[in-house]
Order: sequence, then C-alpha cells, then structure tokens
Amino acid sequence: MNLTRRTALGILAGGVAALRRGGAQPAAIQIRKGPFQATRDSLHAYRIPDWFRDAKFGIWAHWGPQSATEAGDWYARNMYIEGNAQYKFHLEHYGHPTKVGFKDVVPTFRAEAWDPEHLMDLYVKAGAKYFVSMGVHHDNFDMWDSKYQPRWNAAKSGPKKDIVGIWKNAARKRGLRFGVSEHLSNSFDWFATAHGSDKTGQYAGVPYDGTDAAFSDLYHGYEDMPADFQKTAQAMGRVAPDRWKRQYFNRIQDLIDQHQPDLLYTDGGIPFEEYGLGLVAHHYNTSAALHGGRVEAVYTSKTRGDCEVGTCALDLERGIVDHIWPDPWQTDTCIGGWHYNRNIHYKTPKVVIDMLVDIVSRNGNLLLNFPLPGSGKLDPEELRILSSITDWMAVNGEGIFATRPWKVSQAKPAAAPAPAENQLHFNERGRKDLTADDIRFTTKGKNLYAFVMGWPGKETSIAALGAASPQQPGKIHNVELLGHKGKLKWTQDAAALKVELPAGKPCDFAVALKVALG
Repeated sequence: MNLTRRTALGILAGGVAALRRGGAQPAAIQIRKGPFQATRDSLHAYRIPDWFRDAKFGIWAHWGPQSATEAGDWYARNMYIEGNAQYKFHLEHYGHPTKVGFKDVVPTFRAEAWDPEHLMDLYVKAGAKYFVSMGVHHDNFDMWDSKYQPRWNAAKSGPKKDIVGIWKNAARKRGLRFGVSEHLSNSFDWFATAHGSDKTGQYAGVPYDGTDAAFSDLYHGYEDMPADFQKTAQAMGRVAPDRWKRQYFNRIQDLIDQHQPDLLYTDGGIPFEEYGLGLVAHHYNTSAALHGGRVEAVYTSKTRGDCEVGTCALDLERGIVDHIWPDPWQTDTCIGGWHYNRNIHYKTPKVVIDMLVDIVSRNGNLLLNFPLPGSGKLDPEELRILSSITDWMAVNGEGIFATRPWKVSQAKPAAAPAPAENQLHFNERGRKDLTADDIRFTTKGKNLYAFVMGWPGKETSIAALGAASPQQPGKIHNVELLGHKGKLKWTQDAAALKVELPAGKPCDFAVALKVALG
C-alpha cells in the first residue's frame, strides 16, 4: 500500500481531485511552465532522451557528512539504535548520543583532500558519460547552498563549499551529463531514531539529542511527530506531516532551479503524489526551457509502475533484469557500501565488468558508486579498481557506448532462474563470475559485438551466430578482436561462428569480437 496516498491534504483537496481528473496542478504547487503538468496523464507523454540510451556508464559520489566517520552507510540513523554496531562505534569515538549526536559529526566532514577536477579526469578516463552527485541523503543535510535548509548544508556547515555546484562545473567542463540524487522524502521517518533513548544502562530513558528544539531543523521538529513515532517509524517510510512534504518539495525544487541537473535520482518511487509529480514535471519543464523545447532530462524511480508509460526511467538498486527491456533502465550499485566504510571489501574489477556488459546487453545503464571518505580522496584500492575499469574501457568501449541490444542479450539461457518481479532489486547478491562459456551481445550500425566473458584460449564457438541459428544473424563478412591488430581466422557454418584467437589476450576480463553483418 502507498502510504503517501492515505492522507487527505486539506489545503490541496480540490487540487488533488483535479489531478485525478487530469487537471492542472494545485495552486499551492508552483512549477515552471512547459510541456508537462503535475499529473500522471501528462507525464505519460515523456520519452527518455537519446543521451541516456547512449551513455551506458555513469559514476556516482555517494558522499556527505556520514562519510566523515568512515563507518558505513546509514550512520546518522543507526548511531541512535542502542546495540547497533554504529551506535557502539559512536560511543567509542564521539560519545553518547544524548550529548554528542549527528549534529556534532557534521563539522568533522571537511573535504580537506577533495580535488574534484582530478577526480573528474579519472572518471572520464574510465569511460563515465555522466556523473551523479549526492544532493541530499536521508540525513537531512543538503550538499548545495540550500535556500530552505539554510544551516545544515555544505556551503554553511562542514566543508563550507557548494559541493553540488562544484561537482557540476567539473563534470560539464568535460562534456559529461550531470545528475543529482535525492533521498529526502524518507528522512522524517528514517531519522526518527534520533528522538528515542536507550532502554538500558545509565542513560536509560534519557532522550537523545534529536529532541533538542535547538536542532529541530536537522532532526525534524519534535512537535510534528506523534508520541512514540520513533518506535514504529519505518526507515524507508513516507509517513509525514504536510509541512514536511511541502519542505521536501521546496528543497528539491531549489536543487533543480540552482543546478539544472540532466538526471534526478530519487530513492524510491515518486513520493507524496502531487508533490513528487510536481517535481518531475518541473524538472522536465526546466530542461525544455534550456534546450529549445526538447526535454533532455531524466528522472529515475525505483517503482516499476511509475515508469510503465513514459514518466521516468526505472532504476534498480543492486539489481539486473533477466532479459532485454524495451526502454532504457539503470542499475545503481556500489563497489562496496554506499557511504564510505574503511573495513569493507570491494567488488573486484571482474565483477564490475561482468555486470556492466550484462546490463548494457539488456538495454540498461550502470551507475557505479565510488564512495569517498570525508576527506574526499579515493583510497588506494578504489584507485586500483578504477584503473582496471579504465584499461578495459580503452579496449572495449566501442562495443559499449552508443550501442543497442541485439535480438538476444546472451548466447544461452542464464543458469540461474529469472528473478521474480519483486526480486529485481538486490539480486546482484550471489552472482558468480561469468566465464568463456558466457556470451553477451550489443550492436551498433551493421556491427555486432559478441563479448566472450572469459578468455577461451585458442578458439571460441558461438552457436547464436551460426547461419542456421534461431537468431538468423545472416552472412558474416568479417570478424575482429577489439584490442588486437592482426587478422583472425574464422568460419561461419550452419552450426556456429568459430574464431581462432591469438596467443595473447588483449585485455583482462571480457573480450569483444566485432562481427560485421550483412
């Protein structure tokens, strides 16, 4: 059940009825004029722009004051949960949350070693075609010079820099599309733990610092919370007063107005119905005003129903679809955890490349997070992984960027069963490394790219490219191996395409055969 629909919004009651009839947005919500209104019917006309179809690979900096602790994701919430590992970490390194809370962590987020120009150069070399900055996480801290969160934003607290604006300038200077992520709609529920207290020990029953009225602009005003709300609030819930929904709208609209992102990522489905729909329409209308009436912007939702007809691009958190989808979609994942954790083990470059090729073969994009510590400097292992991606892209990027899916994404059915509808998110867990027996396909013009997902040795045979295969590839005119300058010996018969390979492999991980079709 969508909890955001259950509240009858008093001042918007007439507007809600109009919205459901396909009318204009309520007077209380002001959006930029343009091709879209704040209604689902209007947004059905949206189409995903070609730049997103072509991009295939983006890099994300999931970075903010929670990164300063280097103790993992959701720190600002979990430090208020008695017994949690991050609660224990906070006691040891900062103090008890009745006295020393997240408000005291914020000043330790300094970004003292952050070099956005250098980082963006690294990301471009690695093949990123778009870059995404954290806009605001569930911790209620805005990473830009926020008009509606004037104290708890990166320009006024912590690093005292407009992080979003600086990232934007570095990205666009290099021709990258620029995106922002917002996780704000869940914050009222997510951060309710700050209003609790210990159940045991010397501080049992003593309220945490979230109840201090002096900091209600960070922890949300206690006067708005029902009694004992922190006991029932769900971390990713959206049960909130209208005042909070309006503040959400104002802040994300301010983010759009100040930085005109090409991509706006929301952590969940479109929130708060008319407020969320208003932001989507405002985002697209802003883009149309900047591009001569063309909408070049993308909005991503994690709810498939939102994106079934126009409206948005579907984003799957740590998940991959099992077949080719007709519309572009996106996987967002991380080499480790979302916020920096000095003790985590990262994905191997092999896993990243396997995922990238899998995703692109099914009409998707990979948005990959490299979590920065509070200092803003990638650690040595992150640099090694990024370097491996860079080396692979230098050889194989031709078969990735601006490609489209082929008739099938892979040469044989997946060994694992297809994920169920409710298992599209988080199904990357348990993935096994792909091997030379696994083939993935992309196309560009008259060329087909067959990615052999492990080095096969002397020869590879691809049944899907046989003249009599069900895929009916037609006559093959030439076969090349990306990264190899010499000619290959190959034959196509009814059963398969067979290719003799050189003694040395041109790259680590997957190798790509460029197949010229008639």
